Amino acid sequence: MAKFSPISGFPEWTPGQKMLEQELMAKIAAEFELAGFAPIETRAVEPLSVLTNKGDDKEIYLLNRLHDNADQPKEKSKEKEQLGLHFDLTVPFARYVVEHQHLLSFPFKRYQIQKVWRGERPQEGRFREFYQCDIDMVGAETLDVSADAEMAGVMLKVMRKLPLPQAILRINNRKVLQGFYQGLGIDRLTDTLRIVDKLAKIGPEAVADLLKEELGIDDKAVELILSLAKLQGGAEVIEQAKALGVEHELMTEGLEELSQVLALTEHLGGIEVDFSIARGLDYYTGTVYETTLVGHEHIGAVCSGGRYDNLAAGGKVPYPGVGISLGITRLLGYMFGRKLIEVETQSPTQVMILLNDAESRVKSFEVAERLRARGISADVYHTTQNFGKQLKGIQKRAIPYALFIEEDGYAVKELATGEQSKIDLDTWQPAPRERVQYKCNF
Repeated sequence: MAKFSPISGFPEWTPGQKMLEQELMAKIAAEFELAGFAPIETRAVEPLSVLTNKGDDKEIYLLNRLHDNADQPKEKSKEKEQLGLHFDLTVPFARYVVEHQHLLSFPFKRYQIQKVWRGERPQEGRFREFYQCDIDMVGAETLDVSADAEMAGVMLKVMRKLPLPQAILRINNRKVLQGFYQGLGIDRLTDTLRIVDKLAKIGPEAVADLLKEELGIDDKAVELILSLAKLQGGAEVIEQAKALGVEHELMTEGLEELSQVLALTEHLGGIEVDFSIARGLDYYTGTVYETTLVGHEHIGAVCSGGRYDNLAAGGKVPYPGVGISLGITRLLGYMFGRKLIEVETQSPTQVMILLNDAESRVKSFEVAERLRARGISADVYHTTQNFGKQLKGIQKRAIPYALFIEEDGYAVKELATGEQSKIDLDTWQPAPRERVQYKCNF
């Protein structure tokens, strides 16, 4: 038998784990639709120029044909442009909006649950292929800051419906950071943001060294940058940021937007300001989000996003947008790996029909079809063995019921209790239970 080596970063769940993933994605989609978001699916590939316009090109998987279009005429053998697999859902969505603007009504609220690919180093909770669950709202020409609050509120509600530890959604505003840095006389804003975004990974001392050595920022300015980044909490930290004494109109605008988002989400709880959040991608222009799990902060943000006013460009009308993304694969990979969630279900089958002998297979198939017609997941045991062995096989697969075809009717045995009783096949229903059985250890 051939041996296969696992490829790191490409998760493969057990059947029960996959069932749980599907169930959670269905719950997420239902919550998104309750809030008025419509589903779309974009293609898996984009031109490299689209992916690298505002993104991080080191994470992109390129797409090449094995035979390099050898079957086509020579003058047509080259693609117009190199294609790559999308590394998030926001960049292709922005392209989608511009390309299909004549078919859409604005503001356009969409959700997308789809795979993405990143060529980064696999580690706990980080994969090369994974599902993201995104919501975005895009306006034509303008989009009110209340949309930023709606994103935070919807995603926080979603996370509270999932089997997860408590989530804290932290927000900042890129305008605050950029205005603050400009007020300090710093002109290399993007480089400064990228370095500050490393705070959680490398710590304040290392960030201070990078700001001084790479950007030549003086000690006083570095001290103020780190003082701002330390501020975390509710509305009170906005006043604390002002008290640092740095002034700039862009900073003032960002603080006002933060105040509005906080006011609109105050009733939800679980949302706080964190001035250390910068988000590495260049396309964010306003509110930014990062969500961590209480007691599991070491895995970093499990849900993030922000405002992008310039990403969906290319038409006569600008399309400012805001979005937030939940990495469902990343979450489940961590929870499964740490046994914080243990899935007990192994199959969707609710009842297994036992075989009396080889001749009873036709009758067993008929019984299975009658149960399925009433929405009961039923299967027929795969081989003729004595009932004891068949029952052991059913228990091993964690199927709750075994059905016996008897001379005078039908009987069902509940494997968990051992109770067996006669049934009317056309009216019997299995006891109500969740489709996927699992336990949480947190």
